[in-house]
Amino acid sequence: MSAPSQPPSDALKHAVELTKSIIPPVHPGGRPFVFGALVATLLIRRRSRRVGVLSGVFTAWLAWFFREPKRVTPQRPGIAVAPADGTVSHVIEAVPPAELELGDDPMLRISVFLSVFDVHVQRSPATGQVVRAIHKDGEFLSADLDAASEVNERNSLHIHTVDGHDLAVVQIAGLVARRIICQVADGDKVNAGTTYGLIRFGSRVDLYVPTGSRVLVEAGQRTIGGETVLAELPAAER
Repeated sequence: MSAPSQPPSDALKHAVELTKSIIPPVHPGGRPFVFGALVATLLIRRRSRRVGVLSGVFTAWLAWFFREPKRVTPQRPGIAVAPADGTVSHVIEAVPPAELELGDDPMLRISVFLSVFDVHVQRSPATGQVVRAIHKDGEFLSADLDAASEVNERNSLHIHTVDGHDLAVVQIAGLVARRIICQVADGDKVNAGTTYGLIRFGSRVDLYVPTGSRVLVEAGQRTIGGETVLAELPAAER
C-alpha cells in the first residue's frame, strides 16, 4: 500500500521551511543594500543581459554577505561564546575602552578579525544586561592591527552577566567598514548567542573577559559566532 500523499499546503510549508534552513535570512541592516542592488539589476537587464547577469551575481553576493544564520549556543553557565565569526588575531591582556568606565585594571582581550567572507553580524557573548552602550568616532586603520582597538571607530558594550561577571564586547570598524550598527542600549537584556549588531564590510570584534578566566582559543583559530566557547569565566561573583 502506498503512503498517503501529502496535502499541497503541507508540502509547500515543508519546502519553505527547508529553504529557510539552507538559505539564511538577511540581517535588516543589509536589506536596503540588497533591495537597491536588486532594483538596479532589473533595470540593467532591460538594456544589457550580460551586465544584468553580473549585477545579479553581485546582488546574490550582497545577500550572502549580510546573512544571519541560526546558531546553536552552548547553555552551560560560566562561559563566554564568540561574538563573531572570524579568526582569532590576538589573545592579550589589555585595559577595556575608557568610555565603558570599567577601570584601569587589564582584562583578557580576545580579538576576532572578520574578513569580507565571514558572517558580519555580532552576537552577545553571554546572557545578562547591557550596563552601557557607547559609540565613539575614530580612524579606519586595518582592523587586524593591534592599534585598531584604541584608535578606530568603535561601538562598545559593557554587559553584566547573570553569573555576576563584567564583560566588554567592542565592534571595531576597519579599512573598508564605515558603518557600525548596534541594536541594543543601556538597560537592555541580552541572551547568549542572540544577534545585537552588524559591521558592514570588514571589521574586528574584541571580547574582554575577567583575568582568571580560562581562554580556550589561540591566535589563528577560527570562531563561529554564538557557538565557539572562547573562555570559561572565574567562579560566580554574585
